[in-house]
Amino acid sequence: MTIKLGVPSKGRLMEKTFTWFGERGVELSRTGSDREYAGAVRGVGGVELVLLSAGEIPRELAAGRIHLGVTGTDLIREKLSNWEQRVEELALLGFGYADLIIAVPDFWVDVRTLDDLDAAAAKFRARNNFRLRIATKYHRLIREYLRQNGVADYQLVDSQGATEGTVKNETAEAVADITSTGETLRANHLRLLDDGPALRSQATLFKALNVNLSDAERKDLADLLTTLGLT
Repeated sequence: MTIKLGVPSKGRLMEKTFTWFGERGVELSRTGSDREYAGAVRGVGGVELVLLSAGEIPRELAAGRIHLGVTGTDLIREKLSNWEQRVEELALLGFGYADLIIAVPDFWVDVRTLDDLDAAAAKFRARNNFRLRIATKYHRLIREYLRQNGVADYQLVDSQGATEGTVKNETAEAVADITSTGETLRANHLRLLDDGPALRSQATLFKALNVNLSDAERKDLADLLTTLGLT
């Protein structure tokens, strides 16, 4: 058996992850064509590279099918209930920054804070006989964030496409989404609330907690973490 390291399978997240490991003496590389999810590891023994989508990595860590994984803190906290009992955060990698925010239409001039949103949601329900809709992919995180801040009379509607377009398309009144620059929100005439983000996320190296390791696997994992400077 080998230590399985899950890494995003394409794009800048993959490239920056390869660079981060390479700067610490562990060379990761993709083998075969761009359509093949195979990789190689040099610099340490007993480690296998597993290329996955960033969204798959939380599930694979929780299931113990990979031992280590690089993904966003937002995805871990959204996809895994009681995430602290299932994975351990080993290192913030310093890239892949994004904020989970709530945004409202620009013309809602009186809605600047979560308290304003709560008041607007109550008025909306009284006027329309249904709850104000917030489009998001992040149901767990946003529901908990709004609960903690006392916002009621809303409903979350699922958005797996272009969340920012849901207000224009009249399928939602507000949005909750990940953003790095805010440009797409501004282009769709949406404005962030002044309270700041619900979560600040970045690429992070996580370790699966609920995995039984052999003595050899424990040594390989310890050697890898020592090489990376994480012990």
